[in-house]
Amino acid sequence: MTSTSDRTALVTGATGYIGGLLVPRLLEAGWRVRVLARHRAALDTAPWRDAVDVVEGDAASDTDARRALDGIRVAYFLIHSMGGDDDFAGRDRRLATTFARAAREAGVRRIVYLGGLHPDGALSAHLASRVEVGRILLGSGVPTAVLQAAVVLGHGSASFEMLRFLASRLPAMVAPKWLHNRIQPIATDDVLHYLVGAADLPADVSRTFDIGGPEVLTYEQMLQRFAALTGRRRRLIVTVPVLTPRLASHWVGLVTPVSGGLATPLVESLVHEVVCAEHDIERHVPDPDGGLTGFDAAIRTAMRDAPRDTGPRTLAAVTAATVASAALGSLATQPDARWYRALDLPRWQPPAAAFPVVWTALYADIIATSSAALTTLDREGRRGDAAACRRALAANLVLNAAWSVVFWRLRRPGLAAAEAALLAASSADLARRVGSGSRARGRALAPYAVWCGFAAVLSAAIGRRNRPSQRPHAA
Repeated sequence: MTSTSDRTALVTGATGYIGGLLVPRLLEAGWRVRVLARHRAALDTAPWRDAVDVVEGDAASDTDARRALDGIRVAYFLIHSMGGDDDFAGRDRRLATTFARAAREAGVRRIVYLGGLHPDGALSAHLASRVEVGRILLGSGVPTAVLQAAVVLGHGSASFEMLRFLASRLPAMVAPKWLHNRIQPIATDDVLHYLVGAADLPADVSRTFDIGGPEVLTYEQMLQRFAALTGRRRRLIVTVPVLTPRLASHWVGLVTPVSGGLATPLVESLVHEVVCAEHDIERHVPDPDGGLTGFDAAIRTAMRDAPRDTGPRTLAAVTAATVASAALGSLATQPDARWYRALDLPRWQPPAAAFPVVWTALYADIIATSSAALTTLDREGRRGDAAACRRALAANLVLNAAWSVVFWRLRRPGLAAAEAALLAASSADLARRVGSGSRARGRALAPYAVWCGFAAVLSAAIGRRNRPSQRPHAA
C-alpha cells in the first residue's frame, strides 16, 4: 500500500490542454504535484498554481529532468511536438530518451504517457512518432503505462476545436475520402479518469492500453452529429480522393482557429482507422461511475464551456468591408478611357484580362485570412491585438480603393506609384498581424503585399514613360 507521503507526481506539459486539467484531478486524488515548465510565468494564471511545486527547466536537459524527477513516484510525460517542422520526430525522440533515463536514475516507480491510438502497419509521420515515444518509455526500465487515445472531445482540445469549427462554419464542404474512416473518440473527463487511475497500476504492469469512448463513428458522422446537436442543418459533404493531408491541413488552418502546423498531425491521424483493439485498462482502472461518456453527452458538455463563435459575424463584417473597397475601386477604374489608351505602357505589363482574375483571388485571400485571424485573436482574449489588426485592415482597404481613384480619376501615375508603395507596406504589416497567431495565414496573405509592390513598380514605370511634357492631351 502506498503511503500518503509517497504520493508524489510530476506533470510535464502542464501548460497544455490535458496537462493543465490533469493537475487538479491529481490534487483531488490526494497526490502532491510537481510541475516542470520551461517558463514559470506561463503558469501564473493557472487556478492551481499555488497548490503545486514548480520546477523551471527544460525536459530536454538531463540536469533539469533529474532535478524535476527527484523524489517523484509517478511521472506523467505529456510533451508532444505539434508543429509542422521536419525535425519533430527527432526532437520527441531525444526528449523521451532523456526523460526515460532520468526517471530510471531517479528511482521513479511509474511513467504514464498519453499517446495516439493507431492501427497496425504504416503510419503517418506524427502518429509514428507517438508510437516511437511510447516504445522508448516502455524500454526505460521503469514500469510504464502508455494510454492510446484517438479524438479527445472537450473544450480546449485541438481535435475538438477542429471538429467544432468545421461543422459549424461550413454548411457544405469538399473533403478527403478518409472522412469515411472509423474513429473511436473519447471524452476529456474519461481520459483524465484513466490517467489518474494509471498512477496506481501494479508494478508488474508495463504496457500500452487502448482507451476510447462507447461509440465508433466516422469523421463525417461526427460532423453531422455535431451539427444536429447544435441546431444546424445537415452538412453537405462531398468526398474526393485527391485532397492530401498536407493540403487539407492548410485548408483547416484557414477556415478554423486551429493553425496549419497544429492541424497537420490532427488531419494525418484521420488517414487511419483508429478503433480500440482492447479494453484491458478496465481490469486495473474501472470505468467511471455511470459508464463512459457517449459522443452526444461529450459534445453537450464541451459546448457548455465553449465561448460563442464570433467567426461568422467577423467573416460577414470583413467580407462587407472588402467587397465595398473592391466595388469603389472598380467604379473608379476606366480601362476604356481615351487617356489610358493613349498612354505609353511598359511591354512587361500583364494583359488587361489578368487584373480582375488576380484581384478577385486576392480579395478572397484578404477575407479568408483576416477574418480567421481576427476570430482567433478575439477567441484568445487578445483584444489589443485584435483592435490593431482591425485598424490595419481598415486602413489597407481605404488605401486599396484610393489607388484606383488616384490613377484612373486623377490621372496621376506617379502619385499612384507612391500610394501603391504605401499600400504594399500596409499589406505587409497586415500580413504580419494576421500571421501573429498563425504563420500559415501570414504566408497566405503575403502574395497580396507582393502584388501591391508590383503595382507600385508598374505605376512608377508608367509615370516615367508618360511625364507631363510627353503625355498626350486627352479629354
